[in-house]
Amino acid sequence: MMAEVGDHNSNTTTCAAVLNSMEETSFCCEQLPEGECIEAQKEEDGSLVELDCQNGFSEGRKEFVTPAVGMEFESYDDAYNYYICYAKEVGFRVRVKNSWFKRNSREKYGAVLCCSSQGFKRIKDVNHMRKETRTGCPAMIRMRLMDSQRWRILEVTLEHNHMLGSKIHKSVKKMGTGTKKKSLPSSNAEVHTVKLYRALVIDAGGNSSAISNAREDRTLSEFSNRLNLKRGDTQAIYNYLCRMQLTNPNFFYLMDFNDEGHLRNAFWADSRSRAACGYFGDVIYFDNTYLSSKYEIPLVAFVGINHHGQSVLLGCGLLAGETIESYVWLFRAWITSLSGCSPQTIITDKCKVLQSAIAEVFPQSLHRFGLPLIMKKVPEKLGGLRNYDMIRKELIKAIYETLKMNEFESAWAFMVQRFGVGDHEWLRSLYEDRNCWAPVYVKDTFFAGMSATRPGESFTPFFDRFVHKQTPLKEFLDKYELALHKKHKEEALADIESRSSTPLLKTRCSFELQLSRMYTRQMFLKFQFEVEEMYSCFGTTQLHVDGPVIIFLVKERVLCEGNRREIRDFEVLYSRTAGEVRCICSCFNFYGYLCRHALCVLNFNGVEEIPSRYILSRWKKDYKRLHIPDHNTGVPDDIDHSQWSNQLFRSALQVVEEGTVSVDHYNVALHAIEESLNKVHDVEYRQI
Repeated sequence: MMAEVGDHNSNTTTCAAVLNSMEETSFCCEQLPEGECIEAQKEEDGSLVELDCQNGFSEGRKEFVTPAVGMEFESYDDAYNYYICYAKEVGFRVRVKNSWFKRNSREKYGAVLCCSSQGFKRIKDVNHMRKETRTGCPAMIRMRLMDSQRWRILEVTLEHNHMLGSKIHKSVKKMGTGTKKKSLPSSNAEVHTVKLYRALVIDAGGNSSAISNAREDRTLSEFSNRLNLKRGDTQAIYNYLCRMQLTNPNFFYLMDFNDEGHLRNAFWADSRSRAACGYFGDVIYFDNTYLSSKYEIPLVAFVGINHHGQSVLLGCGLLAGETIESYVWLFRAWITSLSGCSPQTIITDKCKVLQSAIAEVFPQSLHRFGLPLIMKKVPEKLGGLRNYDMIRKELIKAIYETLKMNEFESAWAFMVQRFGVGDHEWLRSLYEDRNCWAPVYVKDTFFAGMSATRPGESFTPFFDRFVHKQTPLKEFLDKYELALHKKHKEEALADIESRSSTPLLKTRCSFELQLSRMYTRQMFLKFQFEVEEMYSCFGTTQLHVDGPVIIFLVKERVLCEGNRREIRDFEVLYSRTAGEVRCICSCFNFYGYLCRHALCVLNFNGVEEIPSRYILSRWKKDYKRLHIPDHNTGVPDDIDHSQWSNQLFRSALQVVEEGTVSVDHYNVALHAIEESLNKVHDVEYRQI
């Protein structure tokens, strides 16, 4: 089951998700009239017994998510019952001090819940036979029904001026069978109260066994229905996500619990990650390295490439196991954070389970296997073969040196027949899925630099140097923000460098000058290398003409093994009328810029500027100024506050991004924000 615990449209915590995350109905809390304390628990048979919120769980657990300003709940009952469970854990009882109702509908819209020791009894109400228990205790929460139809905590006082019990168990109010109890509008609210608490207290005490014995084909293991966490990890995750929700604007997260109340899966994306999806979510790499390699933390990450060619985080998750159900839940959580948008291309490890999950959730996206991930497994999968070194050499040749499908097929067949590996299961599986990973078969897929189709290229995990095999979850949560801060700083510095410096030109080619003015420094340097390598090409000749399309042959001296040069032929299609140029090496689709062969053909035909279709906005130094990502189609609804919030946040984030370029930028941005806020306040004052 999926529980949304983070409201992606406001800077608040939505605890109703945890309330709704459980299905167990073994017990519930009773709501009593105002002024009375909650002291009873109802069993399934209707009898009243002593209330024990922990329901038999570890007595040693001390943590509970304390009330905080900004928390939101789906209903008054959810908020009321949450405070009851909190009070039981801390050791005090609760009264309803005040309630406010709408005059016409009598609908409740505000309330104050306080400690039962709040205030002092009036003299005429004093019973001299009873000990006075009121101490004027200030502990309370004040909450109100908001426009979103959620109840929000507006004021909190946590301090008490009296002794607190370790747990409130013993003072159970006895009720006879004839006592009339106040009924709830919905019994679900009762059940959800304890479910909230159970979702927080059920931990990994009995789940210390790792899933390292799971079979290599990644089938369902006995622990795949719950996260393999240590004691305290569940609470650490929840506390972290709640804190981020309250402190990070536009933060989004979901938590998934199984029927027993154990945390099964989790997903989160901070404001920058969500914004980055709008800019760079066209091509993503789904990194499950930490999960599939059995790291201490079952971490997965959505990674993209920004305008500097740097990796950028688009979302994170923790999964119970590599099952279709877990992956489907995670992918749906991710697209929910993006308001339903799907990427153009998804790159993953080669995995049947992932294939099935992506086909279900992203039917319109192109799913491709990361070639570096496949090549990384070559020693493991083929290392035991008799002629391993020679097989590996032929495999590399088939993959990296063939330009046409028939060339690949011939090279593969030669390798299989020569070394007798036709029955090798892993090689046979690779060949069957060649349409998803072999460069000659994926040329029409746009990779935006994440293809890594050249020998020696690899994928670097986003949390490299921050996560190792034995990194515990609590340590990762501390390092997570450090890693993101480091990445954001690198991007900010790259922005400053691209805008404040002019790259040194190395040729007199007009193409080099053209893109030096547009592209970020790092992306220009990659393109500049192609311009330099034009001089290794020669003999540009016309092969034949097919209507408006002309096919050219470009020869290049390619550096091969042993520092020897080999001449290779590259076919390039060119259409002047359509402004189209396509090389058989497909560098543009793989890396996002034209190759040396295409540039030679343009130069041969007297073209002085690269056609606009081959100048990608995503590489431009002012890309974030020009492009405003918009996941919602159409004009925001007049009453849809979530659309308002999303649109305002995206616009404000641009000011924030620009404001970090320099001190002058910061001062101007801060002044603009303050001025905008004053104008918004003026609108409010005019309406009074």
